[in-house]
Amino acid sequence: MRNATPLESALDGVRESLPLVLASVPFGILYGALAQASGLSLFTSMAMSLVVFAGSAQFVAVSLLLSATPILVIVLATFFINLRHLMYSAHLTEHVRHLPAPLRALLAFWLTDETFATVANKINSNFEPKLLHYYYLGSAIFMYVNWQVCSYIGYEIGLQLSDPLSWGLDIALVVAFIGVITPALVNRAMWLCAITASVTALITHNWPYQSGLIFSMLLAIFVGVLASYKGASKQ
Repeated sequence: MRNATPLESALDGVRESLPLVLASVPFGILYGALAQASGLSLFTSMAMSLVVFAGSAQFVAVSLLLSATPILVIVLATFFINLRHLMYSAHLTEHVRHLPAPLRALLAFWLTDETFATVANKINSNFEPKLLHYYYLGSAIFMYVNWQVCSYIGYEIGLQLSDPLSWGLDIALVVAFIGVITPALVNRAMWLCAITASVTALITHNWPYQSGLIFSMLLAIFVGVLASYKGASKQ
């Protein structure tokens, strides 16, 4: 068989990330609507999507703004939510270290749960290492454009309708993350981390200023690291 071209690899990235990108559509629309409801201008809302481009962090940030949460709590919550990208990056580093620094920076900016899940699955199958970044770019750019369009649509819809939280679109976040996270739970430490976060989040759901979210993440990280350390010490 002939080798794939860079364009074909990029289009493969688009095609194979399609299910996850489609799952993010309601989530992006809800973000735009929440941004509008929280008092952000269209320019600010779109600037956050264009420059920050961190779906779950944006979602949490505008949700907390809507509930008049102190800025410090918002910053801490978004910081801990995005810590997972450190693990994503560590997993991908060996596959992109040969690329020029500017390109690696661009890939890092466009790293999302959806693109990571798609690329990680590709790495675990037969692939051409020299074309992986084209595959990555196909998935990442597709997700980036989709997110901008959905953010704008959500903002415009939010101008016409009230109480976006009552739409029920936030279930898209849960569905998307279950789809991304579950296949990645491949050892005892990961399962303990996920279970701890889930149970603790339910218990602390009513804590003020969403502080239960931060507590749950910190506790889950501690449990996961402790389990990994004990597992390694037994080997």
